Amino acid sequence: MDRTETKQLTKKLIGEEEPVSKETIVQIGEGNFMRGFIDWMVDQLHQQRLYDGRVAAIQPTPHGKIVPVLQAQDGLYTVILRGKLDGKVIDEAEVVQSIARGINPYNDWEEVKKLARSPDVKWLFSNTTEAGLVYQQERFEEDKAPLSFPGKVTAFLYERFLAFEGALEAGITLVPCELIEDNGAVLKDIVETIAEDWELPIEFGQWLSKANVFCNTLVDRIVTGFPHGEEEAWANRLGYEDRLLTVAEPYHLFVIEPERPLDERLPFEQAGLNVKWEPVALHRELKVRLLNGLHTMMFALSFLAGEDTVKGALHSPRLRRFIERGLEQELIPVVNAPEEEKQAYAASVIERFENPFLAHKLTDIGLNAVYKFKTRLLPALEAHEQQDTEPNQLLASLAALLVYMKPHERDGAFLKGNWQGRTYLIRENETVLALLETTWGQYDAGEATLTETISALLQADELWGRDLSRYSEKVADCAYGLLNGNDLFKTIEG
Repeated sequence: MDRTETKQLTKKLIGEEEPVSKETIVQIGEGNFMRGFIDWMVDQLHQQRLYDGRVAAIQPTPHGKIVPVLQAQDGLYTVILRGKLDGKVIDEAEVVQSIARGINPYNDWEEVKKLARSPDVKWLFSNTTEAGLVYQQERFEEDKAPLSFPGKVTAFLYERFLAFEGALEAGITLVPCELIEDNGAVLKDIVETIAEDWELPIEFGQWLSKANVFCNTLVDRIVTGFPHGEEEAWANRLGYEDRLLTVAEPYHLFVIEPERPLDERLPFEQAGLNVKWEPVALHRELKVRLLNGLHTMMFALSFLAGEDTVKGALHSPRLRRFIERGLEQELIPVVNAPEEEKQAYAASVIERFENPFLAHKLTDIGLNAVYKFKTRLLPALEAHEQQDTEPNQLLASLAALLVYMKPHERDGAFLKGNWQGRTYLIRENETVLALLETTWGQYDAGEATLTETISALLQADELWGRDLSRYSEKVADCAYGLLNGNDLFKTIEG
């Protein structure tokens, strides 16, 4: 298609009549993830005539650029689902029509307040990233949007409290999707703190707890967002230009844990979506240990073996054997979950890693990798220690991580590594960076042997919060093989 002939996605283009649906969902956050996850789910409900409400999407920061495009496209955008699901390759496109409008609260705070006063609003969803779900002291100005996300929530709820004179039935259900543990409880605590800062009435605090439900959640879907560099190809395929085109994998999981039973629910499960209204803990354990943990276990060794992506690592027979053996023998056995659920989730993880359309870079997984190993894999290492079993794959991954973290030079606030001419960013907190620079620097200067260097790194409390030097001999042997070009898998498979 000639780019001059490309039409922009609008209601007129697709022949949609003006919807009469009420705005029942307020959403703070209008980025790729929410459009490819929550809003896509609500659209699935619409398609099956299971739910009639629509979404009012609120820009979370002053510098957002999505709301004007949403308005220009009448709230419409396309979700492309690409990947593998249940053994089948999926490559589908669908226009999502669940967003009624976008609102910039810094220009139209009164519109947000009108939503707070609406009896139709029942839900508030959010995703402002982990950095957004934090306490920030700020002043309460009645006619101005608070800067922070929790501040907006507090002001929204207070406006609603006033409008309905504290009626319990006016409460709503808040469903934060930020990737932190106990996100609903954290949001509630911050809102209560802000209410105290602003010296809001005690009655508001009582209504906040009694009338509203703050849910803990777990979200799981890879949303890669706009396919930059492929705009013309997608315009040719779709027949229109969509500046909010969002690419996601077919797999999705949404676990919602209400603090008390909900009388009114969005019928996600009835629509066939993988949404569970139950405690988050089990699913978090599976995701952190088997998906995130496997990413962390495989990334450094795969990169040092010459691969750049997760998909590429799985195409290497020896790396795939390392990955599958680590998953089956060292991660699954120490996860506290029913065997059937562990096996099913592990199978879905491998399928997702094989996504033929997704180039998940190993160096992206390597950002903040020390913290990731500590939180995702150290519990597995400790479990094997208690069982008196030797986890060869985990120890090899630890060795590869330490070699990967060997700095080559400073790069502003971070470090750069260099492996056989391939440079990459080493991003950790300053304490970790300083320790890596000093310890590996002593090795490079000939002031410490490799075994001494590895031992010093393993016993560093700043890295692991405990002493891991008992593994020094095995980890140093593997690191020696990596640094000297020996067979990468000899120590692992020996």
